[in-house]
Amino acid sequence: MLYPMKLIAPLKDYIWGGTRLKEEYGKKTDLDKISESWELACHKDGKSVIANGEAEGQTLEDWLAKQGKEVLGKHVEKFPYFPLLIKLIDAKDNLSVQVHPDNDYAQRVEGEYGKTEMWYIVDCEPGASLLYGFQHEISKEEFERRIKENMLLDVVNRVPVHKGDVFFIDSGTLHAIGKGILICEIQQNSNTTYRIYDYGRVGKDGKPRELHVQKALDVTKLEPPKAHPTLACDIDIFAGAKARLLASCEYFTTYHITVDGKSALFCGDDSFQSFTVLDGSLVIKDEADHKVELTKGETVFLPAGLGRYKLKGQAEIILSKL
Repeated sequence: MLYPMKLIAPLKDYIWGGTRLKEEYGKKTDLDKISESWELACHKDGKSVIANGEAEGQTLEDWLAKQGKEVLGKHVEKFPYFPLLIKLIDAKDNLSVQVHPDNDYAQRVEGEYGKTEMWYIVDCEPGASLLYGFQHEISKEEFERRIKENMLLDVVNRVPVHKGDVFFIDSGTLHAIGKGILICEIQQNSNTTYRIYDYGRVGKDGKPRELHVQKALDVTKLEPPKAHPTLACDIDIFAGAKARLLASCEYFTTYHITVDGKSALFCGDDSFQSFTVLDGSLVIKDEADHKVELTKGETVFLPAGLGRYKLKGQAEIILSKL
């Protein structure tokens, strides 16, 4: 039976994380802090659990394996794996300067797919910024030298951020989330990250955190980031809701939607849908009268072919599909 599935997210407590996901977004945990909440996850390092209905208690990955690929939609046929990983990330401190490989390199070296991702700035402290590519093109020799001489930050591109900003991070793009930023990240289903620079920090074991300089030298694009043509434009395709297309690429299509009252949407057989509530609350109801209540910080998975569904409430959501 197909129905809207509320998900329980696996949580991560990396050293740079804060407490906002516990205190403001309702994440229940004994962890002192939450760096990442993996809202939609079918990965060996974290799996979403279904919280309602006849599949309650199963991981989403197990349920999908029983149902078959048709519940993911026609657009998923080109992927040999569940294609998306969606996170809420609370950066109380700076993340490491890092890069992700493309599919070819990641499959050859790491045994999983690469990572292209998109960031939506949910909230940020005044003056917050992030690192995004280089100020100008540099050589591989200069890149290596600056890493060794601790001068890399002199040539990276630092960008001030504001709530609602969108960044598209192609694989190979150097990047780092800065302190005081809360983001929603939509990405390929990969957990491969190469750290280039980490501010001299040590991990829980008291030792410097591992860097991956040689691999970073192999995959990093040593140039300013390229503009993404479909980034952040208003659209009018959702009845009763204000929508903005955040990004569309071969790996995902993502919208920011504001619901104020009632809205009617459709989940066809082309793709599953997933949305995360960033603020407010709403009720989702499908044509079979399955009803799910969602509040800030909660995520729902809609199987492909679910059909028409209605949203009622006042909420800000991120909706993703293929």
